[in-house]
Amino acid sequence: MALLSIVLPSYNEEQNIANTAQTLSALLRQEQIDYELIFVSDGSRDNTYREIQKVSAQDPRVKGVQFSRNFGKEASIFAGLQLAAGDAVIVMDCDLQHPPSVIPKMWSLWNAGYEVVEGIKTNRGRESLLHKCFAGVFYRIMSGLIKMDMNASSDYKLLDRKVVDVLLELPEKNTFFRALTFWAGFKTVSVEYEVQERVYGESKWSFFSLMRYAITNVTSFSTLPLQLVTVLGVVSILFSLALAVQTLVKYLTGTAVEGFTTVILLILIIGGFIMLSLGVIGHYLARIYEEVKGRPRYIISQMTDNVRGKEAQGG
Repeated sequence: MALLSIVLPSYNEEQNIANTAQTLSALLRQEQIDYELIFVSDGSRDNTYREIQKVSAQDPRVKGVQFSRNFGKEASIFAGLQLAAGDAVIVMDCDLQHPPSVIPKMWSLWNAGYEVVEGIKTNRGRESLLHKCFAGVFYRIMSGLIKMDMNASSDYKLLDRKVVDVLLELPEKNTFFRALTFWAGFKTVSVEYEVQERVYGESKWSFFSLMRYAITNVTSFSTLPLQLVTVLGVVSILFSLALAVQTLVKYLTGTAVEGFTTVILLILIIGGFIMLSLGVIGHYLARIYEEVKGRPRYIISQMTDNVRGKEAQGG
C-alpha cells in the first residue's frame, strides 16, 4: 500500500499539536490511507516539541524534530520533505487552516496520475485590509515573474515522490517552496479550498515579517529587481536630459534665472534612485554571500525516537 507523508511546519503551536494529530489520524484511518505525520518545530519557544513527543509516544506514525533555533517556514518545509518516506507528500499548516477534508481528494487525484496537486484558496479568511492588499500585490508580482497565476496559491499541496526528490536535490539554500513547485513542472492539477479559522492560538505572521518574507522570496527566485535598477537609471538619465534641454533653452533665450530648487530636486531624485539601487544590489549580494558560505538550511537539535539519524541529514 502506498504511504502518504504529511509535513506540518510548527512554530509556537503547542495548543494545536494534539488536536491536529488526532484530526488527521482519524480522517486518514477512515479513508484507509497509510500515513505518517511529520511535525517540524521551527525553534519554538513554547512546549510545541514536548507536545510532539507526547503524541509520538502514543502513535509511532507521528514523527517530530526540533530546530536549534528559528530558521523559518521554508527551512521547516524542506526538513519535513527530507524526513518524509511517503510515495506522496502533503505540506499543510499545523493550525488546520488548510482543511483536512481536502486530503482525500488530493490523494485520489494523485492515484489518478497527477504528480503535483495544488491547493488554491477560494478566500483568504479573516485578514486585515492591509494584509490582503499587500498579499495581493506580492502574488501579482510573483505571478508575473514565473508566468503562472499564484494569486490564490498556498503551501498546501501534494507532491509525488519524484517531485520531492527533485526539490531536495536543488543546491540553493534560499528557497521559495510555493514557486519552486510551479517551476519544477510535472503533471499538475489544482483543488479549491476555503481557509478555515484557527481553533487555538493566533497567527505568528505580522505585516513586517510577511514583508521580509516576501522580499527574501522575490530576490531568491527572480532577478527582476536588479533589472529595475537599470530602469531607474534610464529614467534618471531621461529626466536629467529634459532638465538640461530646459536649462539650455532658457539660457539661450535670456530667461534663465538663478535658483536652487531645480538643482535640489535633481540631487534628491538621483540620490534616491542611487540609494534604492544600492539597496537592491546589496540584497542580492547578501543572498550570494549566504549561498557561498554553504551553511545548512537548518540544524536539528532533537528528534523523536522513531526518526533515524540519517533521515535528518541533508539540511
